[in-house]
Amino acid sequence: METFELKLRDEFIKLGQALKAAGAAENGVEAKYMIQDGKVSVNGETELRRGRKLFDRDEVICGDRLIKITK
Repeated sequence: METFELKLRDEFIKLGQALKAAGAAENGVEAKYMIQDGKVSVNGETELRRGRKLFDRDEVICGDRLIKITK
């Protein structure tokens, strides 16, 4: 599994933005469909909300990519 560390600039980042920043999705539309199709999990649970706020220490899994949110 490929790991990508995403450093926060602010207090949080939204899930759709994180997928784009980590290269898991090319654009917002692709991120939206990946999330709607249940292909994304946050901290081990499937997440269906594109606007879910991610904070320090959250982990996102999308396909073979692990995205670690850090401060």
